[in-house]
Amino acid sequence: MRIASTQYQATMVNALQNANARLSNVMEQMASGQRILLPSDDPVATLRLSRLNREEAALNQYRDNIGALSTRLTQNETALGGMVQDMLGARDLLLWAGNGGNTPADLSAMAGSLSALRDSLLYSSNQRDQEGHYLFSGTATDTATVSYNGTAPVGTRYTFTGNTGSQQVVVGEGVTQSANSTLSGMAQLLNWLDSAVATLQTPGVDVSNPATRLQLTTALNGLDSTLSDVNGQIAALGGARNILDTLDTNHSHVSVSNQQAMLALSQLDYGEAATRLSGFTTAVQATQKAYAKVSSLSLFDIL
Repeated sequence: MRIASTQYQATMVNALQNANARLSNVMEQMASGQRILLPSDDPVATLRLSRLNREEAALNQYRDNIGALSTRLTQNETALGGMVQDMLGARDLLLWAGNGGNTPADLSAMAGSLSALRDSLLYSSNQRDQEGHYLFSGTATDTATVSYNGTAPVGTRYTFTGNTGSQQVVVGEGVTQSANSTLSGMAQLLNWLDSAVATLQTPGVDVSNPATRLQLTTALNGLDSTLSDVNGQIAALGGARNILDTLDTNHSHVSVSNQQAMLALSQLDYGEAATRLSGFTTAVQATQKAYAKVSSLSLFDIL
C-alpha cells in the first residue's frame, strides 16, 4: 500500500504537535508547581478544589467579621466601664447627700458634682464609633441614644430616642452574634439624677423632709438598677468575646486543614513530572529523527 507524501507529512506534523503539546504541558506544570492547569486535567479534583475554595472564602469572611466584631465589643465594653465609674461616683454622692448632718451649702456643692456626673453619663451614652454611628442606639445607629430637651420640666428632659434592636453579625455557618449593646434605661436614670440635682440645689434644702428624701431614694434605687443592668451587659460582652476567640481558633484550624487538602489535590509531584518530561522529550526527538530520515528516502534509492 502506498502512502502519499502529503498524507505522511500531515501525519508526522500532527504527531509532532501532539508530542510538543504534551511536553509543553509538563514544562508548564513544573514551572507553576500545579498539577491541574485546566479543569479537564482532573475533573473530580477540580470539583473538590472548587468546593474547598468556596469554604475557604467563607471562613476568611467569618474571621474578618469576628475581628471587626471583637473590636466593636471591646469599644462597647470600654465605654460601659467608664459609665460604671461615673455611676459609682454618683451613688457615693447620693448616699452622702442622704446624711442628715450636711448643710444646705454642702448639698449644693454635692449637686454640682452630681450634675457633672450626669452630663458625663449623657455624653458616654451618645458615644459614636469611627464611622459616626451611635454605639448604644440599637439599630437606629444614626439617632442619638438619649436626647436632651432643656425646655422640658425637670425630671422629663431626657428621652431614649434609640431602640433596643440587635445588630446581628454572621460569625460562622448558621452562627450569629449581636454587635451592640443598648441603654434603654439610661434616659430615666438621667431624669432621676436631674431631679435630685434640682432638689439639692434648692435654697435651704432639708434632707429630713420626706419629699426630699423620696427624691434621693428614687434616684439611688434607679441608679442601682441601671448599674446592675450595665454590669450585666459588660459581663455579656466579655463572654461574647471569649466565644468569638474560640470560633476564630476553630475557623483557623479548619482553614489549615482545607489548605493542606488543596495542596494535596493541586500540588505537582516533581519526580513523576520529571519522568514524564524525559519520556516526552525522548518521544519528540525520536519522532523528529524518524521524520527527517523517512523524508530523505526516495523510490529511486532502490533502483
